[in-house]
Amino acid sequence: MNGATPMTLPDDQPTQLLSVLRADDFTVVDGVAQGDAMTFADELVMDDVYQIKVGSERVRIAVSQTANGLTLDSQTPTGHAGNLVHLDSAVTLMSPDGTTFEALVMVEVEDDAVADIYLLPFAPLAQKIDYRLVGIDRDTAASRFAEVACVSFTRGTHIAMASGAQVPIENLKIGDKVLTRDDGPKEVRWVGSSTVRAVGAFAPIVIRKGVLHNENDLVLSPDHRIFIYQRQDTVGAGRAELLVKVSHLVNGTTVFQQDGGFVEYFQLLFDDHQIIYAEGIAAESLLIDTRTRNALPSDVATDHAPRQHNEFEVTRELLGGENAAKILRKASRS
Repeated sequence: MNGATPMTLPDDQPTQLLSVLRADDFTVVDGVAQGDAMTFADELVMDDVYQIKVGSERVRIAVSQTANGLTLDSQTPTGHAGNLVHLDSAVTLMSPDGTTFEALVMVEVEDDAVADIYLLPFAPLAQKIDYRLVGIDRDTAASRFAEVACVSFTRGTHIAMASGAQVPIENLKIGDKVLTRDDGPKEVRWVGSSTVRAVGAFAPIVIRKGVLHNENDLVLSPDHRIFIYQRQDTVGAGRAELLVKVSHLVNGTTVFQQDGGFVEYFQLLFDDHQIIYAEGIAAESLLIDTRTRNALPSDVATDHAPRQHNEFEVTRELLGGENAAKILRKASRS
């Protein structure tokens, strides 16, 4: 996927919560820079070996896009709200068994000086394991960051067309008319695809057949949101319409994260952000915003105007734990 040109930002930008390691908790244990913490690309040394400090834990930061760039949000418990965050580089680490792990180096800036450095791994890293630095890429950090936020369906997912036909997403073409919840038949504007390792932030979520009245298993990217219409307000949201991230529904049995191997993801784009039907479940299409824009080809990357359904998103806390999928199924049953 290619990068895109800047765009005019709407006033209300989405906040993205990230689980990161502080650079000081990921240090060189063998190599040229022994004893040094993870740092920005210009100071990294290939083949240095890193470990996570024993007893250290990930911290959470909240970022949003402003006219000045990626910025720490007031919701963040770490760092200082308003500080800029620079996506410095994408690095590749290798464990002793040859497994590779991708991560982003993020630099917090305050008054034109480095305030902190974070490592955002795309898959879990373990303590007491050596990770050798085998790749440094200064050009792809923004696009890799964007890809995490791109909501995606997996190969074989059946999409409801305007004609009533159920078509596997990989067979859809530009101009095909898909049934949308809010606007009826809408033409597909772009279909993207990518194959990635199914680990960490890229490991898909599986909703088993029938859990939410779905016709077959539905397999989606973790941040994908599905639409639920409650016939009774079981979760106490104060409204009937909900947007729920599928990662909030994981219970380890009927809804689970499928880690390992590779996954082929497809992104479906319309002129506006839409709610469509996948295996009988109402689910969102790709939303173009400041997070996802850099993952799209420049000839399709414009912005989506705010839609009312984006206000329907609910938190994990409101859903109440392991029985969330069961509760939502009951609430949506006619």
